[in-house]
Amino acid sequence: MPNERSSSTTPARTAVAVLGLGPMGRALTGALRAAGHPVTVWNRTPGRDAEPLALGARSAASAAEAVADAPLALLCVRDQPAARSVLEAAGTALRGRTVVNATSVSPDDARANAADAEARGFRLLDAAVLTPTPTVGRPEGTVLLSGDAEAFAAHEAALRALGGTVRHVGADPGRASAFDAALLDLFWTTVHGYLHALALARAEGIGGAELAPYAQGLPRLLPPLIDGYAQRADERRHPGDRSSLASAEAGLAHVAHTARARGLDTSVLDAALALTRTAVGAGHGADGVSVLVELLTGSRVPGGGPTAPGTRRPPAARPR
Repeated sequence: MPNERSSSTTPARTAVAVLGLGPMGRALTGALRAAGHPVTVWNRTPGRDAEPLALGARSAASAAEAVADAPLALLCVRDQPAARSVLEAAGTALRGRTVVNATSVSPDDARANAADAEARGFRLLDAAVLTPTPTVGRPEGTVLLSGDAEAFAAHEAALRALGGTVRHVGADPGRASAFDAALLDLFWTTVHGYLHALALARAEGIGGAELAPYAQGLPRLLPPLIDGYAQRADERRHPGDRSSLASAEAGLAHVAHTARARGLDTSVLDAALALTRTAVGAGHGADGVSVLVELLTGSRVPGGGPTAPGTRRPPAARPR
């Protein structure tokens, strides 16, 4: 592994290679340079290094050259095939080094990448950057990493340049990707819901600017809901004393009917309604909405029957 130079007045900064210079790769480079790290950059498509070079980064002609003097490499490309292609291109130059893969990959792909890295003599950490590029290197930036705990500890000081929250979430290499996928699930379904709401409002003659002040009130309801549902999911306890699944079914049916009457695409609403009706049909109408976690995972509710489609508990009384 390359040696780092130090001086009597300034602590040594780990040399880092950044492989991939899309918006996130450039943001990672900027954060590392701002923290004083020597950075060498490489991109599969030449000519995208102007911004990193202006920040003092050095450009390399190949992935292998980029990592030659860097004990730590950050990989940030489009997808899993691109990530594997870059790792293959770097070849034996990666031996003895740590690669942090900030590419969006599935948990299973992250595990396969880590196993391949071990076989080839380097260590791989999977990284999920949970906040947008302008937050990288700032207090609001959040990065989760998983995989080899010793590799994280060895490079934690450099990795903390990437944001105010930089956390190792477990030795399972796929864990950071699992966090990422779950949170993106929440984000994109929320965004879709808001855009669908704007479309429904427009169809009824309500402008987006008219709706927005009232929509702003909904996020303020979410923090206790997020914590409460998380606790119920972990405890596998889903009381419906305040809001039942049968009531949710009625609400979803009302929205879907209204949207359909105005010619809107209701495929996402219909899917949510179908799932809810399956759970109600299985006897969970009096349970809380969080019971859908059990249906989605094909689990059994403690003290009750299986919630997978096609099974049924004794029907619960619906609110009148």
